[in-house]
Amino acid sequence: MGSEMEPLLLAWSYFRRRKFQLCADLCTQMLEKSPYDQEMNNMSSAAEYYKEVLKQDNTHVEAIACIGSNHFYSDQPEIALRFYRRLLQMGIYNGQLFNNLGLCCFYAQQYDMTLTSFERALSLAKNEEEAADVWYNLGHVAVGIGDTNLAHQCFRLALVNNNNHAEAYNNLAVLEMRKGHVEQAKALLQTASSLAPHMYEPHFNFATISDKIGDLQRSYVAAQKSEAAFPDHVDTQHLIKQLRQHFAML
Repeated sequence: MGSEMEPLLLAWSYFRRRKFQLCADLCTQMLEKSPYDQEMNNMSSAAEYYKEVLKQDNTHVEAIACIGSNHFYSDQPEIALRFYRRLLQMGIYNGQLFNNLGLCCFYAQQYDMTLTSFERALSLAKNEEEAADVWYNLGHVAVGIGDTNLAHQCFRLALVNNNNHAEAYNNLAVLEMRKGHVEQAKALLQTASSLAPHMYEPHFNFATISDKIGDLQRSYVAAQKSEAAFPDHVDTQHLIKQLRQHFAML
C-alpha cells in the first residue's frame, strides 16, 4: 500500500527504537552497495537525507548542522547562518558552532559579528585542536581583507596549537612564496604534503614553485600527485600538459 521507506531513514528508525543490530546490518548493506556514499564529497546527497530526518525530528542537531554546512560550501552563507542560529536558539553553545558562525558572518558580509563569534569560539575551545581551527579560519579572514601580516600570525598560531595542521602549513607556504622566500615555502609544502597526502593543494603549489624556478622534474612529480588527489583540477591538468610539451622538445 505505502511507499517503501528510504534505507537510511529505516536505519535511523531502527536506531531510535534501539534495534542496533538491525541498524548496523542495514548500514553495512548500504555501504557494500555504494561504498563511496560515506565520503565527504557526497554532501548534497547527505543534506537531502538530513532534510528527511528533520521531517521526523526537527530538533536533530547533526541534521541541522549538516544542512547549514552544505549551504555554506554551496556559496550560500546567509542561508547557512539561519541553520547555525537555530542551533543557538536550541541551546547549543560550543566553540565549533561559533567558529562556523564567524566564517558565515564574514562571507555574508556581516562584519560586526565576525570577530565576536571568533572570540567566543576561542574562549569555548575544548582543546588545542579546536583553537587551531579558529586561528586558521581567522587567517582566512585576514587574507580576505588583505592583511597578510595578520594572516601570517594567525596561521602561525594555528600551528602553535596544532603542529599537524596541514592546511595551515600550506597557506603559510603561499604567503612565504609571495614574499619571495622560496626555500621556506618549499619546506612548508613538503611538511603539509607529508601530513596530508590526500590534499591536492600542497602538491600543486609545490609543482608551481618548482616550475617557476626551473626544477621541471620535481614539478612534474608533484603535479602527478596533485592529479591523483584531485583528477578534475584544471590548473593541475594544464601544468602537466605544459610540462609534457616541454619534455617532448628536449
